[in-house]
Amino acid sequence: MRAMGLDVGSKTVGVAISDELGMTAQPITTLKREGLRTDVLALCELARRHDVTQLVVGMPLHMDGTEGASARKARRLGDALAEASGLPAVYWDERLSTVAAERVLLEANVSREKRKKVIDRLAASVILQGWLDSRPGAEESAE
Repeated sequence: MRAMGLDVGSKTVGVAISDELGMTAQPITTLKREGLRTDVLALCELARRHDVTQLVVGMPLHMDGTEGASARKARRLGDALAEASGLPAVYWDERLSTVAAERVLLEANVSREKRKKVIDRLAASVILQGWLDSRPGAEESAE
């Protein structure tokens, strides 16, 4: 099982891929948004190239758990990608994933310019890792 995690923003989509065992997430790229159709085609190609069997789309929920405009846009991309690729999609609460990614980069003393280039793919990795860790049996397979 290989999963692809997405951090969907208005200008970019951060992408992460799990290892074949579905235990760890690795950030792989950041796609510049060019429109729904073009974005879906590019993501389908990445999914095919990496033998993805599951999509994990970050849902940018409000702090009270409700969906706003950003969540609706993420769901729209996720639904279109699932339909085009034939892969199942799950939506994962991504609240504070970018904050966590930023903290990791700050602790690693990464410059502001370099942080801008990798923050979205690292956030996608945080989203995907959260989903991977939440699955039943994830703790036993990690030991």
